Amino acid sequence: MAHSLTTCTFCGVGCGIYLTTAGNRITGVYPSMSHPSNEGRICLRGWNVHEVASSPDRLRRPLLRRNGELTEVSWEEAFAFIAGRMREIRKAHGPEAFAFFNAPRCSNEESYLLQKLARAVIGTNNVNHGTGVYTNNSIDVLEEMLGWPATTGTIGDLAQSEVILVDGVDLAVQLPTIGGWVMRARLNGAKLIVIDARKHRVAESADHFLQLRPGTDTLLYGAMAKVLLDRGLVDQRFIRAHCRDFEGFAENAREYDLLAVAETCGVPADEIEAAALACGQARRVSMLYSTGSETRHPDSIRAMVNLALLGGHVGRPGSGIFALTEQNNLQGCGDMGVLPDRLPGYAKVGDPTARKRFERHWNTSLPETPGMGARACLREGGPVRAAWLCRYDPVTTATFCDAARALEQMDLVVMQHLFPVATMDYAHVVLPVVAFGEEEVTFTSTDRRVQLTGKVVEPPEGPLPAWRQLTEVARALGADWTYQSAAEVMREIARVTPIYGGVTYRNLARDYGRQWPCTADKPLGSQRLFEEGIPAGAFRFRPLPRPVRHTPRGNGEFPYALVVGQSLYYWHRNVLIQNSETLRREHKVLLLDYPEGFVEINDGDAREAGIRNGQPIDLVSAQERVRTTARVTGEVRAGTVYVPFFLRHVKQALWRHGEVGPASLSEPVFVRVEKA
Repeated sequence: MAHSLTTCTFCGVGCGIYLTTAGNRITGVYPSMSHPSNEGRICLRGWNVHEVASSPDRLRRPLLRRNGELTEVSWEEAFAFIAGRMREIRKAHGPEAFAFFNAPRCSNEESYLLQKLARAVIGTNNVNHGTGVYTNNSIDVLEEMLGWPATTGTIGDLAQSEVILVDGVDLAVQLPTIGGWVMRARLNGAKLIVIDARKHRVAESADHFLQLRPGTDTLLYGAMAKVLLDRGLVDQRFIRAHCRDFEGFAENAREYDLLAVAETCGVPADEIEAAALACGQARRVSMLYSTGSETRHPDSIRAMVNLALLGGHVGRPGSGIFALTEQNNLQGCGDMGVLPDRLPGYAKVGDPTARKRFERHWNTSLPETPGMGARACLREGGPVRAAWLCRYDPVTTATFCDAARALEQMDLVVMQHLFPVATMDYAHVVLPVVAFGEEEVTFTSTDRRVQLTGKVVEPPEGPLPAWRQLTEVARALGADWTYQSAAEVMREIARVTPIYGGVTYRNLARDYGRQWPCTADKPLGSQRLFEEGIPAGAFRFRPLPRPVRHTPRGNGEFPYALVVGQSLYYWHRNVLIQNSETLRREHKVLLLDYPEGFVEINDGDAREAGIRNGQPIDLVSAQERVRTTARVTGEVRAGTVYVPFFLRHVKQALWRHGEVGPASLSEPVFVRVEKA
């Protein structure tokens, strides 16, 4: 039996694990004791990640739709068909008729080649990493305020933190290994602040749990900043040396009134003040939030970063902004330029100097106009006529649009995937890819750690690596792509992307990868951003919205605010979970009681409405009515109804009534609850 060190690919933590193999089969998993991200601990998903590759339901042969049916064809025939249809569509409708999507599970190498195929071969910037809950919506905010669109620290920093603030992320469910770091820090004396509309397991252990009304988090942070300014608990030396626009921010923040904000947020004023003082009196504060689109409005991210800058909590050990990415390579997808307005390394599409640099490397001209957003690309009746989907199943996971209706109107849908998924019903071509453990590629975790996943077994006969498929299609379209290995793709990434300039497969195999920026002159990478010193004026405060005394609230007819977000049982929809026997069983336990899903209602609200646990109910807004099942629990705040993401019919019915895009959480949807 062999044992091979690799990286778990379930979530953004990037835990080090060993895969055990017997013959050509992965038989088990155990954690690395020395990996800095997990130190001998892995979650339920990590313990069972090996079951995915051995699933009997894997796709094995290319499929081409003929006479309405998907039939097996050779790789040569599949590539020729794709290239021919792409030429026809481009000639008839132009390059903007194409959209290229990948999932946040794609490797850095296949992500890089996907966006290069779109830009350098087809000529469009319509590239996106999905339309689901894992969209990283904080890139612009972090870049404009800190200069870098990523977590500033490293996961191990949490052990040194004096205060840890967790906002809008259920760590025990979404990122259990990081949840463990937080709880161990709490046991060792760190103070824990949790800000959320929903009470979860980490919140139960918090020193300060601020269970606020939905959409009021920006106000809450404004009030906390006001407390620190009034008490003089700001790091003036840090601000003078490293920050811009402080005076304008401070003048704006002093307009906030603690008592008025407390009334609006539904949180006691003394609790807001106590949480602010905990941050202001600590030297090392870490602030954690989910980058998922369900929990964050850009203003709330700006408000959190402002609070960190007031105390100088960036660039110090035990401090930082942690932009948590919940799928394993969401950070890497952004780094590789799978964004409609950014090239690899976050160079802006509209920057002629940056664009010319890539044109020299790629020996072609590139489109100047940023591409369409993901939801616009998957809009029914939109301009996109052809979609490339790399490991992406939008029919199941595109939370805020009806992907099925958009795809069925397209002239070409190419799907690269490991398993049969719902999107196959709309695909013209299906290309099987290899699984975890069957190829050597890289992923970048939530703290910017670029890591290898090793090849420990040979793939079954049939599937090809996704990067090789992209290469063959580009060649069929006339591009001079000569990649023979994923390592060769990474060498090109290092040439064109300065933050990856010192990354090689050889040095990734040492010391558990490298954290970027990893430049050519600094091959060991950085444990945290700015560890060698923060440039003068590197950071920028941003003014907050003017405080308001009242946010929208329910009334007698529609008293409940809907909160949409994560649930442990969202994971049961994940295609990898569905193809692991153990994980499928574990993640469907609660659904034995609620087979059609559920929404969560506060137990006091349920008693008042005469609703029992498990009872069918109707959620009724001013325009729509939708039926679901009640789960009665004390985890949700009174006056709210919590809607897990997998209840797509509820979201589509009630959030803007099926239009493109969700209502912002700063503008809650209000409903009444009726027994069905």
